[in-house]
Amino acid sequence: MKEKAKLIYTTRIPVRWGDMDAYNHVNNTVYFRYFEQTRVEWLEQVGSRVSPDEPIGPVIINASCTFLAPVNYPATVVIKMYAGEPGRSSVMTWYELFVEGEDKLYAEGAAKTVWMDNRSGKSVPMPDFVRALFEPAVN
Repeated sequence: MKEKAKLIYTTRIPVRWGDMDAYNHVNNTVYFRYFEQTRVEWLEQVGSRVSPDEPIGPVIINASCTFLAPVNYPATVVIKMYAGEPGRSSVMTWYELFVEGEDKLYAEGAAKTVWMDNRSGKSVPMPDFVRALFEPAVN
């Protein structure tokens, strides 16, 4: 699992009033949006466009979240994204969600990202420039 994962990106996202549900805490579906936003920011930062107009692109084939404590408005969440060793066309990612200024873990999640041909819908090898991000540094 995450034991061999590498921290690859951290972001901060303000909690919006509309993120809350009838119980006055962030709705469980919104956590997946926070993880998605983190993943998209990371992909864009490394030069991968997330667009159906691109010939190939990353898609999620599964996602999970364990909710450990409720997040309430107002707050800013801090999401840390980790990645495992890449396969031919995919990489496993994990997420930790904190509230800014606190050490308490509020949620943790996972998602498997696969690169696919946007026309055929079939998996394709991960782009070399993305794969290179996971290679160990040479001293």
